[in-house]
Amino acid sequence: MGHREELLAGAKQCLYERGYARTTARDIIAVSGANLASIGYHFGSKEALLTAALIEATEEWAEAVNKMWDPDPDAPFMERFESLWKAVVASLAEHRNLWVSTFEALNQAERLPELKQRLSSDVELARVSFAQLFGPGPEQADERADRAVGAFYVALMQGVMVQRLLDPERAPTGEDIALALRTLIERAAPTPDVHPE
Repeated sequence: MGHREELLAGAKQCLYERGYARTTARDIIAVSGANLASIGYHFGSKEALLTAALIEATEEWAEAVNKMWDPDPDAPFMERFESLWKAVVASLAEHRNLWVSTFEALNQAERLPELKQRLSSDVELARVSFAQLFGPGPEQADERADRAVGAFYVALMQGVMVQRLLDPERAPTGEDIALALRTLIERAAPTPDVHPE
């Protein structure tokens, strides 16, 4: 393993153990065994290294969710929807410290343009990925609607993360999220006009 990979591994470990805001360059060096100058050489700054580590850790989390979520593509939409959110909620509990670090990074992003740009790109990728998971086939594609669906899923995911971080006992489960969507669909459906004869 080269210095770059050692630094990334050390930074990921620090993100889980110390968080984005509390990790120092010396913390990363102590864990990785690399030298201080190698951070600047390979990444330019501690923040760039932590951002790269955060993105890599998030990608690893997404792969873990994909392994947990193996839906039948022919299953009804609501069944696939519920199974996805069960996998997401389970994985959020296992990767709690990653999401703490993610929210710390979001807090720093306004003052660090490179971090903001990288996190923004990651959110856009999440929008596209979610839209593809539950979107129509290419012949029925509606770019604006697909983007809105992807944004809805990202907003839902971020909201679930916040609730799980702040109050895991009362945060919604995958079943709760599916129930909420079913309820909203039922409530949005027009009620038939009943006119007495």
